[in-house]
Amino acid sequence: MEERQIDTLSSSVRPRVLLKYIGQLCLVISLLISVIVVMSVFFAEYSQSLSYAIAAFVLAVAGFLFSRLSAPADIQPNEALVISFFIFLFAALAAAYPMTASGISFQDAFFESISGVTTTGLSTLADVSGKPKTFLFARAWLQWFGGLGIVVLSLAILIRPGMAARRLIDSDETEDILGGTRNYARKVLKVYVALTVFGLYILLLTGIGFVPALVHTLAAVSTGGFSSYQNSLSGIDNGLSRALVILVSCSGAVSLALFYRGFKKGGAAFAADVQIRWMIVIWVAGAVLLSVSLGVFERLPWRFVLGNAPFLALSAQTTTGFSTVNPGDLGQASKLLLICLMMIGGSIGSTAGGIKVVRFLILLRLLKLTIVRTCMPQHAVVEPRLSGERLEPEEIEGSLLIILLFIIVVVVSWIPFVISGYDPLDSLFEVVSAACTVGLSTGITSQDLPAFLKGVLGADMLMGRLEIVAVLVVLYPRTWIGRKGSPK
Repeated sequence: MEERQIDTLSSSVRPRVLLKYIGQLCLVISLLISVIVVMSVFFAEYSQSLSYAIAAFVLAVAGFLFSRLSAPADIQPNEALVISFFIFLFAALAAAYPMTASGISFQDAFFESISGVTTTGLSTLADVSGKPKTFLFARAWLQWFGGLGIVVLSLAILIRPGMAARRLIDSDETEDILGGTRNYARKVLKVYVALTVFGLYILLLTGIGFVPALVHTLAAVSTGGFSSYQNSLSGIDNGLSRALVILVSCSGAVSLALFYRGFKKGGAAFAADVQIRWMIVIWVAGAVLLSVSLGVFERLPWRFVLGNAPFLALSAQTTTGFSTVNPGDLGQASKLLLICLMMIGGSIGSTAGGIKVVRFLILLRLLKLTIVRTCMPQHAVVEPRLSGERLEPEEIEGSLLIILLFIIVVVVSWIPFVISGYDPLDSLFEVVSAACTVGLSTGITSQDLPAFLKGVLGADMLMGRLEIVAVLVVLYPRTWIGRKGSPK
């Protein structure tokens, strides 16, 4: 009986709607890849120009043809999620072919491109210092527009209106987030571009050079983590430059909507945000514990510990993935701590990955409430609240579901690495880094990694950036088979 009701209410995706909107987004991606063509000409790397120009042209033609299809103007929720999945996949595929012109296989090029567009930053390449400037820019540029894309998608599609999490992000916004998508997207774009321009400007002032400044700014504001140096930020000799990259990375882990509100109302808007307050608390606690682990248990010099532990903890929590220390050289306790920080991640509405701070706080609030209720009469009614806002049942269910799905993905992805003989803790670190779109690596990710395991990490990156639900919708049979159109 229940299955019949589901069949009656369910609507499968309409191919024309998918093709039309995927076509429109392909036109946008074509324009974005054209930026790489322009930069390759600027760098005088003309062989690179041709490869990216071909990719941009193919996308433009396909996008033009599909966007001209006639289709209903409305988009069903399952169609929106399917579109978001395929556009990330197509963007990665489109960028993979031109990357092979830099002397890497298509398999590794696709890994680099999907790591870029999902803002992860994992790389199979042993050395990038000798790669063309176009290649280094392309990876960071993929992260930049991948980060912007997921923010716009999450704010416009994935977050339901009226929920406490939404109010925490944009509590004084009078228009419905779904009803004012275009206006909201413009606000987000303004903030994103402003942060990028500011980051590039301050890095150039430190004198590190145009290409490193540009690559690290694009990677930092998107919390992506790709670097133009093989040893990440250790390749930057200027301590001020490294600190500024960290600063820009922190801005990327904060809700972009909050920045817009802060520009209008001042610093009070940031001080009142529960996510920022708890991000600071979690970072300080993580930095202290990591310092104790490195200094006391691993007996590393305290000067080294105090100079690297706070940054490494911040890089893990913001899911940026920049590093000055090789995580593979750390002890087990330090790796476990970084795994926890990577899982928590940054703010909802930011470019950061992980389960997000709000969902972590909701989980903590429910645990506390469960314990408190054991001390109260059975008839007592206590509503779950977060920062004074009542948590709706749908929000609680959604948050717990996302946390559970992340755990399932991590466990299922971890098993093949262990079976293949890789160290269990290092494998867990690598899988969490991919699923939470962080990019820190213990050294497992390399060109020698079997193709199947590269595919596992690639799938983890894609699921982590789309928060798994979109992938499940794509795999759900009723998404494709059943009655077309919404029920009357």
